[in-house]
Amino acid sequence: MRRTVTLVTGVPLLVGLLQAPHAPSAQAAAAGSHAVDVSIDSMSPSAPGKGDTVTVSGTLTNDSRSTITDAHVGMHRGDALGNRSSIETASRRTGYLPSVDGEEIKGHTEKIDKLEAGASRPFSLSVPVKDLDLNDDGVYQIGVSLSGHSQSSPYDQLLGIDRTFLPWQSAAADKKTQLTYMWPLISSTHLTAETDADTQQTPVFRNDDLAAELAPGGRLQQMVTLGKNLPVTFVIDPDLLATVDAMTKSYRVNGPDGPMGKNQAVAKQWLHELEEAVKSHQVVALPFADPDLASLAHHGKGVPSALGHLGPATDLADKTVDTILGVKPRTDFAWPLDGAIDRSIVDVATSAGAHNVITRSDSLRDAGQLSYTPTAARPIGGGNTAIVADAQLSRAFEGDMSKATNATHAVQEFLAQTQMIGLQDPDRQRSVVVAPQRMPSASQAHAMATALRELDESGRWTQAQNLGAAAKAKPDPAATRQVPSSASYPASLRRQELPTEAFRQIQGTQSSLEDFQPILAQPERVVTPFGNAIMREMSTQWRGDGSGAAGFRHSVRNYLDNLTTKVHLIQKSEATLSGRSATIPVTVQNNLFQGVRDMTLRLTSSQPNRLDVGKSQQISVDGGHSQSFKFDTTANANGRAWVTAQLYTSDGKPYGEPMTFQVNVTEITATVMLVIAGGVLLLVLAGVRIYLQRKRAGSRPEEDGPDDGSEGTAGTDGNDGGTDGDEPEQPSDPAPDTGSENSEPSGSGEKVDR
Repeated sequence: MRRTVTLVTGVPLLVGLLQAPHAPSAQAAAAGSHAVDVSIDSMSPSAPGKGDTVTVSGTLTNDSRSTITDAHVGMHRGDALGNRSSIETASRRTGYLPSVDGEEIKGHTEKIDKLEAGASRPFSLSVPVKDLDLNDDGVYQIGVSLSGHSQSSPYDQLLGIDRTFLPWQSAAADKKTQLTYMWPLISSTHLTAETDADTQQTPVFRNDDLAAELAPGGRLQQMVTLGKNLPVTFVIDPDLLATVDAMTKSYRVNGPDGPMGKNQAVAKQWLHELEEAVKSHQVVALPFADPDLASLAHHGKGVPSALGHLGPATDLADKTVDTILGVKPRTDFAWPLDGAIDRSIVDVATSAGAHNVITRSDSLRDAGQLSYTPTAARPIGGGNTAIVADAQLSRAFEGDMSKATNATHAVQEFLAQTQMIGLQDPDRQRSVVVAPQRMPSASQAHAMATALRELDESGRWTQAQNLGAAAKAKPDPAATRQVPSSASYPASLRRQELPTEAFRQIQGTQSSLEDFQPILAQPERVVTPFGNAIMREMSTQWRGDGSGAAGFRHSVRNYLDNLTTKVHLIQKSEATLSGRSATIPVTVQNNLFQGVRDMTLRLTSSQPNRLDVGKSQQISVDGGHSQSFKFDTTANANGRAWVTAQLYTSDGKPYGEPMTFQVNVTEITATVMLVIAGGVLLLVLAGVRIYLQRKRAGSRPEEDGPDDGSEGTAGTDGNDGGTDGDEPEQPSDPAPDTGSENSEPSGSGEKVDR
């Protein structure tokens, strides 16, 4: 549709001259060096009715090097366009042709006395509908031109033209097109896996950029404010809700200084507005963190457990939306990026219960070349339905909509395309779905909202419908239902997918988390933030940002590894065992905020025939503390032995790095053995002596006993002076809790407890 008229040459020019004998006038094309840029910035009303006056406003910019004089702005009306493809063709046309653009409408011009070189000025032109001579219902192309004199051309000539579309329908259609517009609330990943070691588990954000999107005038704030009063279906990534909900409380921003976030009020206001908005709208929740279904299908299926995240992501989506917004969302819709699908993507998308796959008409193409736009819903087997969004309508508001002229052209073309769908086959009821870009800018959202308001206020050829109803619409029997093969997937999208290595790294993080979980007294403090972070690692939002995705994966894994190493064994130096039996203390340090439990501490001797280190122990250590555990040992021979200490989880997996230290047995000598033998001999002699004393006492006549009737013997009640009792036990109770600061290795030449 563009703005600056170009020099028309060859046959088209000849045709123009034949149809317009007064060619050196407003019907002639200007040379490129004398072009004037004409921009239509607004058109009101967008879809006029009988009795209305069409007002077109815009800007004139003199791009030439000479002053334009004796000029005027005029309006042209071309013939009605025949089909949707002709609208698309007309939108790309540049040069002026009177046979196509139509004659200038007489009596409705705006005089422009002078336009200096490089200067710009606004214009506004109004023409009653009756003077536009609109006949049958249809889409007409409206042009606004500037004609005048330039220094090199003293005669009147057309210097520039811009065009837009005017949909004209005098009365409401008998069968209006049912239109479903998806309104996505999705953002990039903002939360990390990290939380502060406090009772509240203060979350840590990657940055504070989300606040700008939520603040008044921000992208997400505008999406909610506009969507509240539009006939749309909210399509929400629950991760966004969880992130904003975290912002409503205390949070910290990642960085060297780690400042505390200050945008709680903004987050609370946005959630409140969204909660009010969704009360009157249908809500569709994507799986948590909007997983990249195509990447999973093409690169993740071969990695164990990769697809296993979809089910939990869907369950978490339902819970998150219900908890934060107080509404029960639909979770049976899957939305691959740009609606591009193949059989493997459909299989992955439906594996977690999403029986409706949102695709696009440039992916699921109608092979039969239908003369009309079919209904969006298509059964594709297995009880699944493809919701085929219209590609032209879905892409209508891509690009820079911050410029008024771009937004106006997009709105008018959108209205024209929706009207033409109904005109294709007025007697056939159709259901059409629009799936726009995932993260519209604020200006794009405004353009979308303008178009939807115009359709809703006109009400002559469309009727609003939510996504759930669109999925149940009666399918068109002539529409294709064949899901394309993997070879049909766009190469440009495939290059942006997460690689297989990414899913292997994700699997490694998941395995490490599963090994860490059993030892925790409060596993939810770790499992929840890391589980969510792992889902975010597979998000569609990483498309086109491979380095950012890799950096996020590495940060999650590094933080998890850092946490797991906070539970470890404190290194011991060489220990000296100065006796046959003793206890060896081993200290476990827990620098986590929470306690650890159900762990096993096991010592292993490199030479058990020389040093027996006893049985393993079940241990628990409070958060932020260290605790020593003592092991009974038995030395059988002098010399050195290496002892290895290792922690194990409840399922028998080694935890952390083993700790090895040396034990030196020094006092099992011949002298010691002689002393021991002497001690045993003394005990034997003492026993013999006692035996002989008892025997002599028993052989005395009874009358020789005491007069008081006592037996005159000692220990007959079973207490023989303690010779049957056990020796005192070795001191083996755990040492008192030493606190988290006691994490240094034990001293050199340590003597173990005896």
